[in-house]
Amino acid sequence: MNRLAQFLQYTGKVFGLKGLFGRVRDGRVEPRVPVLPLVVCLVLGVVMRIGSYFDLAQQTKSRRRWRHLCGLKAPVAHEIFAYATERMNPEDWRQNQVQVVKELKRNKALESCQIKGLLFLSIDANEHFASFSRTCPRCCQRQVEVLDPQGKKVKVTQYYHRYVFAHLGGPKLNVVLDVEPILPGEDECAAALRLLGRIRRLYGPRFFDGVTADGWYAKGPFLRSLDKLGWLWIVVLKREDMDVFREAVQLSEGHQPSAQFRDEQRQRQVQLWEVKELHFSDGYTKGKSVQVVLSDESWTEHTVEGGKKISQARQSRWMWVACEGLSGYAPEVVYHGGHRRWGIENQAFNELTQGYHLTHCYHHDPTAMLVQMLILIFGFTLFTAFALHSQLVRVGELTRKALAHELDLALEADLPWNLWFHAG
Repeated sequence: MNRLAQFLQYTGKVFGLKGLFGRVRDGRVEPRVPVLPLVVCLVLGVVMRIGSYFDLAQQTKSRRRWRHLCGLKAPVAHEIFAYATERMNPEDWRQNQVQVVKELKRNKALESCQIKGLLFLSIDANEHFASFSRTCPRCCQRQVEVLDPQGKKVKVTQYYHRYVFAHLGGPKLNVVLDVEPILPGEDECAAALRLLGRIRRLYGPRFFDGVTADGWYAKGPFLRSLDKLGWLWIVVLKREDMDVFREAVQLSEGHQPSAQFRDEQRQRQVQLWEVKELHFSDGYTKGKSVQVVLSDESWTEHTVEGGKKISQARQSRWMWVACEGLSGYAPEVVYHGGHRRWGIENQAFNELTQGYHLTHCYHHDPTAMLVQMLILIFGFTLFTAFALHSQLVRVGELTRKALAHELDLALEADLPWNLWFHAG
């Protein structure tokens, strides 16, 4: 069967794709191009990994069947995509993402992401765009050193955008629930709390069980807020100047590990020490203790240098601070939950950057940038769900990049594409 037709049938049947597209609004007055064809174009552009509004406009110009599928009567200039996304409501795209991700959970697709029955949400920030000349009212600013024409170091202002991402990941499925821009002069934790508060409202307080984050979030007020939101938490502990760090190291020295095992997925030998009932900081809620899990990991690294295979023994130590609510679980839960945070780097940021043009600024306008980011995670989730549904991808006979290419080639088939979204 035609691969693109499979994708459209699957997403239509499972997620009600046509209804989701029809939910999106924009604020244009008497538009020349209706919003629905533009929405279909924008989402298909993500699924087929088209990297700019200019390239998307070229699709509408050079491919008649693309126009038929999207319901376009004529080619669309790239300025129309920019103008329309400026006037779209980000909440419409967030609601679409909520419906898709909730359907995935109902279909048990998120079970592979669980750790001993617990589902952890990873949060982290990623830089989206940086420039020395292009700027907007929502740009953050920083001073960076560059070389002037004479070769001297000078400080200049750089403008950039950053977003906090919320990610659910596992060995089989990776989805981004939502994103939140970091405003100029704002702390990353403030944007993260705004993001988590909205996720709690949209997805419900029990959609996942806990939050895992990098050492940047190991701050009393932030962790206190997570307690109030009703979630468990695991945060990397890096700062050696913190009392809880020093106490955990001292109390674990000279003791036998609480657990020893081989992590087959990461190919490492692991020893864990667990230290409970520690005081985190004065900024954390009084009367509540925390636990710290230390992990010593060893493995053999194989490299090739000058045509020769070289094996070297490697070691690393990790530390995590976890909430009191996890004290009843084995330390392996904190270990796996702590390392699960890397999924947002390896399986979200890296994949979205390399395959989906995450860091490309399609149109430098705050609303358009946020809308395009939400379209990106929406299209990525649809494609990921379809790839999980594909047996060839599951058994490793077809890569996701090759699957996206097959979707693009399938559009050349002589099928009634005009009937998918614009009939009836």
